Amino acid sequence: MYETLTYSGGVHKSEEIRELIEDLGGFILQENVLQMDLILNMAIPIDDVDKIKEKAKELLGKISVAPMAGCEIAIVSPTLARHHLPHAACDISEYLRRFGAKDNMIGLARGAGKGTAGITEYEKRLIEEHDIVIYALGSFKQCIMDKTFLFDDIDIPVIVTGAPEIDINDLPGADEYVSGLGRIPRRLKRGENIRALRKLVEVVEDVLDKKRKNIALDPPLAPSILVKNAIENQVPAISEIISPTPVTSQLDGVRVKLDYDKYNEEISNVMVNDKRLGEIADIKKSQMYDYILVKLLSESAIV
Repeated sequence: MYETLTYSGGVHKSEEIRELIEDLGGFILQENVLQMDLILNMAIPIDDVDKIKEKAKELLGKISVAPMAGCEIAIVSPTLARHHLPHAACDISEYLRRFGAKDNMIGLARGAGKGTAGITEYEKRLIEEHDIVIYALGSFKQCIMDKTFLFDDIDIPVIVTGAPEIDINDLPGADEYVSGLGRIPRRLKRGENIRALRKLVEVVEDVLDKKRKNIALDPPLAPSILVKNAIENQVPAISEIISPTPVTSQLDGVRVKLDYDKYNEEISNVMVNDKRLGEIADIKKSQMYDYILVKLLSESAIV
């Protein structure tokens, strides 16, 4: 079992905590350097968490639990227009990243207005490549209720946000609903906004925990963090990627930011626990920039 943590500290002597993570058999999930500050998302064997905390204290850094690390979340806005996308959806994205989440913003092609709103098959497939999806909707109850067709047949857990109070039973297809987050034309910095964001974090963590438990009932042969580490060590082209998180962890797989047509065979031949990755995972072309999407097969599926 692994615990996902976030280390926040200076760049000076940061190689010491990287070496300790490796020595303990842990993994670095994501690394961000902001001028002289370093933020590391990591997965550590649960029995060794105290050793990481001691090293962080020695380096004058901080350790916090990152319950969303190792997952990928889609945040969907009805359109890319300025009256839908910039404020609430972007602040939701930024706030979730504080808890270790890797999230992607998706604006639908024609989601404006309940009379003309729509979602394409391509957009559905792109959304379903993630672990969960958050729909950042508006301020009117009837408008939100009339747009349930945007998510009523999505095959991953769906969380809907909006301004009014709405019974979850009035939103077919949604697993959870969080109020207080509608179309707000400013940054979400007021007390009621922060409380709504904190509630959203609780809901997201609960949904992710449920999904983890479902996966544990019929788990893959290797955890996604082990697959991520194997790809990074065995595929030289990974070191040439300049995008953040070139191999992005998901609960049941990874997204590799390499061109599918050029590298899918090399990814298939990566060895994980003496097995080819192509034998224990479904490797396909992602809807996102033709990247490589690796979805790990459960034990029963392989048998």
